[in-house]
Amino acid sequence: MQIRVKSGDSLWKYSRVFQIPLKLILDSNNQDNPNQLMIGEVIQIPGYVTKSYTIKPGDTLWKIAGWYQAPLDGVLLLNDANPFALKPGEKVNIPIRVTWSLVNPIQNYDYNTLVTDVRKLLAVYPFIKQGVIGESVMGKPLPELVVGKGNKKVHMNASFHANEWLTSALLMKFIDDYARELTNSQMLSGVSLPPLYESTSLSLVPMVNPDGVDIVINGLPEEEPYRTLVDEINNGSNQFNRWKANVRGVDLNNQYPAKWEVEAQRKPTKPSPRNYPGKAPLTEPEAIALADLSRRKKFDRALAFHSQGEVIYWGYEGLEPPESERLVTEYSRLSGYTGVRYVDSYAGYKDWFIKEFRKPGFTVEIGKGESPLPLSQFSKIYQDTIGIFLSSLYM
Repeated sequence: MQIRVKSGDSLWKYSRVFQIPLKLILDSNNQDNPNQLMIGEVIQIPGYVTKSYTIKPGDTLWKIAGWYQAPLDGVLLLNDANPFALKPGEKVNIPIRVTWSLVNPIQNYDYNTLVTDVRKLLAVYPFIKQGVIGESVMGKPLPELVVGKGNKKVHMNASFHANEWLTSALLMKFIDDYARELTNSQMLSGVSLPPLYESTSLSLVPMVNPDGVDIVINGLPEEEPYRTLVDEINNGSNQFNRWKANVRGVDLNNQYPAKWEVEAQRKPTKPSPRNYPGKAPLTEPEAIALADLSRRKKFDRALAFHSQGEVIYWGYEGLEPPESERLVTEYSRLSGYTGVRYVDSYAGYKDWFIKEFRKPGFTVEIGKGESPLPLSQFSKIYQDTIGIFLSSLYM
């Protein structure tokens, strides 16, 4: 919601009137000083939308504010109308506090759905900052969402594998609930959120492999040469449920220089719907973009969300720090997922992250069954994993 500054306004005043933490208003407007406002300047108020209302005979702003459970002072701040001389037919804006979910995770969550949901979140919660870390093979921008400016840097990503797209819906549900309850000064799953926001910078890349996700959900790409390429790799079949790779048939989670050569010797040697590690490590733009982001931001821990198995992989060649075991013990306690230190599988993002930075890295395998997991599992998966999300921020 936008407000145009009038004489006597301050961010302190907006915080009090709308009952929004001052820090969120400052961060929504990229300001450090709450007193440096100019008359006529447009200020973003997070956690609100506006509704237009047409004045009818007998209406007063007091009545209208009561009908919509809106703060009267907020209605006055938002309008230039004379509250004592309202005219029928005149339009006024009413501030409506957002208490509902903006993200609907119970649907086939393709790239366009992600882009639409990102746009909704940024409009209502402008303290969420968006960056683009690179592009997919087909040129789709890969968004990164950042919440908070704390010293602890936590990264999460999803949909390395195309048929594991439910993980993207999960991360978007996390950030939607986090932002909503933060602006409403409510707890999330019994956890107070302002200390997390103050202490942590959370980076989310909710869809690492958008081209692949769209193949699984929507079928063959329309664009050439990708349509012909995917058709050939999939042997002419129109069934894509088992497709894990990017549009070039490369498994993005077999793309990292962490014993890549071991995987290359036992995996497909040409483009495939799944498991082909590419001709060399880090040949694919999606994998490169995430590696570059990780090197640039030097995260303190990273969690890659996959499906399925209800396990958390957390070790690599003994290079994981002691903190990893403490974290995975808590993640397991909260989720019921089983912590697994070592597994005979390499070249994944988690492996590379541990090897490269000697920091805690985790692969969280949500749900049970065969990917794509059914939407009917989502509620249980969310309840199982919300503790992992929150404890990653407060531990």
